[in-house]
Amino acid sequence: MTVVNFKYFFPQITQLIGDNLLLPCEVGVRTILPAVKAIMARNIVENHGLKEKETAKLLGLSQSAISRYKNRDRGNNLTEIEKSVEVQVLIDQMIAFLIKQPQKKQEVMILFCQTCKTIRKNGLMCDLCSKEMAEEWAKDCVFCRFEKLNIY
Repeated sequence: MTVVNFKYFFPQITQLIGDNLLLPCEVGVRTILPAVKAIMARNIVENHGLKEKETAKLLGLSQSAISRYKNRDRGNNLTEIEKSVEVQVLIDQMIAFLIKQPQKKQEVMILFCQTCKTIRKNGLMCDLCSKEMAEEWAKDCVFCRFEKLNIY
């Protein structure tokens, strides 16, 4: 969606952000994606017995990235998501598809989007997002939980 369309459809939000358009999905790519992949990597190596190299191939990452995820040197931004049962169920489903039915990539992508939406809906990335956003927007932001956007 272009900035023009966004400003047209959501003027109440764009009044807060001005020209600094930073959407939650952009923050999610920087924060949620590494955190979820870190949880998946740790889970696969520790609970499913795959080696780091096998896990890397499964997740499309390097072996060194898996090592950093496993040691919590990387992707440790959202420790709250590990505590969320709702999110963990989605992560477990993604892992099951990757290990047992790796050809079902579309299901994994759908589950990943559901995971991200769940994290946002439950406010689990609000602290990180507010650090990335302009202060005047962050203090009043309700985007992730704004029901009229129909993003859930």
